[in-house]
Amino acid sequence: MSRKIYIYDTTLRDGAQGEGINFSSADKIRIAERLDTFGINYIEGGWPGSNPKDMDFFAEAAKRKFKQAKVAAFGSTRRANTKCKDDPQIDMLIKANTPVVTLVGKTWSLHVREVIRTTPEENVAMIGDSVRFFKEHGKEVVYDAEHFFDGYKDDPRYAMGTLKAAQDSGVDIVVLCDTNGGTMPGEVGRITAEVAKQMKCAVGIHTHNDSGVGVANALAAIEAGAVQVQGTINGYGERTGNCNMTTVIPCLVLKMGYDCISKENVARLRDLSMFVDDLANVRHDIRQPFVGATAFAHKGGIHVNAIEKVARSYEHIEPEQVGNHRRVLVSELSGRSNILMKAHELGMDLSKDTPEVRDILQQLKQLEHAGYEYEAADASFHILVQKLLKKHKPFFKPITYYVTAAGLWHGTPPGVGSSSSSSSSSDENRIEATVDIEVGGQNVHTKEAGDGPVNALDKALRAALLKFYPAIAQVHLIDYKVRILDGASGTAARTRVIIESTDGTDTWGTVGVDANIIEASWEALVDSVEYKLFQDEKKK
Repeated sequence: MSRKIYIYDTTLRDGAQGEGINFSSADKIRIAERLDTFGINYIEGGWPGSNPKDMDFFAEAAKRKFKQAKVAAFGSTRRANTKCKDDPQIDMLIKANTPVVTLVGKTWSLHVREVIRTTPEENVAMIGDSVRFFKEHGKEVVYDAEHFFDGYKDDPRYAMGTLKAAQDSGVDIVVLCDTNGGTMPGEVGRITAEVAKQMKCAVGIHTHNDSGVGVANALAAIEAGAVQVQGTINGYGERTGNCNMTTVIPCLVLKMGYDCISKENVARLRDLSMFVDDLANVRHDIRQPFVGATAFAHKGGIHVNAIEKVARSYEHIEPEQVGNHRRVLVSELSGRSNILMKAHELGMDLSKDTPEVRDILQQLKQLEHAGYEYEAADASFHILVQKLLKKHKPFFKPITYYVTAAGLWHGTPPGVGSSSSSSSSSDENRIEATVDIEVGGQNVHTKEAGDGPVNALDKALRAALLKFYPAIAQVHLIDYKVRILDGASGTAARTRVIIESTDGTDTWGTVGVDANIIEASWEALVDSVEYKLFQDEKKK
């Protein structure tokens, strides 16, 4: 298909309205520059006048030279019974100094009567006057028809009248908004097609994901004639979010063949997704289509056996097309193919003729039955295989460790009345870990205090190794997960600990299992450090 589809990103405005999403002015500039580099056509920066941060963004954006993206300021049509030149909100849109202004207006008579409480005629005049005002100021004008699909189903004549008011005033594009996110793809496609037939100007689509079909609705509208799609990176937005750009873009480009973002740029899609998550301080959704860590992860033995022979037998695209990669998971569901492909992924030399493969598979199943889980613990799996192949090189030998809690008590201390719990002064409230290890024939003894037993153990172990392996200073924990494996056993239940570590460049996971949570944590910590040392040696 040769029809050009324009991408309008509203992460910085609509996306920032999502719960838990917050961007600083500097964050917004960085995201805008990244979106521009990626090839986004329009970047909606915010609502001028709604907060100082958005005005700071527009002031800074005006100083920048974007390669091809146009920055849009978002606002509302003029107030009822007010001239555009007298409306402060309209004035703020002018002061934003953007080439594009996006105006939201009412198309549903319910909102006209009950929300803005004006007459249907005045609402139509508000739309036409506002579009005309900005066109006279030399702006490219986008009209966002809020609640369009609900309005159209309620009163199609009036809803179309609001669009034609914008068109007759010179609007560049009218965008049909499924603001409540309740319209189904079939309805969106049918109504968009009807609108496109009646309008002389271009038509776009803006969908929300309240019914889980935000992307499907956007694609239905594109197939029906829309030429612009609005959405947010990672689907951020009000309530359950907006149309997810990291899904809709590869669908448009790789599945439907539209002229949109270049395939070269689409190959950087996962990096863009994770970049925005990082700035939003949001943990990446591993189950996102295309860009999630599990999007091309294979676990079942039959699946893995098939992709080993023909990758496309269980993959709808090549992972590299969106900047992702294939992952093979190992678990009690694994077959030989899982073991071989996982070993290859981790850089280990195994073949189907390696006699230890059967032993590795059997040991893996036994350990998973005991509570271990290696899907998120590649590093521990690597160490397990190396040990079973008798190729494991221990960089140090753990001898003993212990953890003490100084100045802490629970219950009622002696001489205290009926208080349920108490503690000593904050100076005495500390956790200390002592570690004894053997490195290069030397016994090393260290003691460190931490915010908790795991933190204290981590610091003590790394302190013991720093003299011998300075690169350990780069390692720190970024996640710590605990799972009780047998809740019926109460406090005697076995505990699984999964630790995620990083050295600033690579990230890896390790696992430990024991009835004692500290022992399980120690096991995962030791694996984490050993894996780092192994990787560093391999790079030499």
